[in-house]
Amino acid sequence: MAESTLSQLGQRALDELEALVGCPAEGVTAISRVDDGWRAMVDVLELERVPETTDVLASYEVTFDADGQVTGYRRTRRFLRSQVEDR
Repeated sequence: MAESTLSQLGQRALDELEALVGCPAEGVTAISRVDDGWRAMVDVLELERVPETTDVLASYEVTFDADGQVTGYRRTRRFLRSQVEDR
């Protein structure tokens, strides 16, 4: 990934995930380096509702190799737009 920037990697994660799951990606919430490449977390709108505070979103982990190519993805959680994380 020598020539890619984090913003390019994030955009790639958004584009690839939208194509794979068929739902609009809302944004990248994290990007980090891992031993064999990169990992990005992306929030996706899975079910649109009225009012929008009851929309169902999901967080997906997208993995990349050292060259910035997507190697996999998985949903890590689902939540309502209005839901606040317990930490």
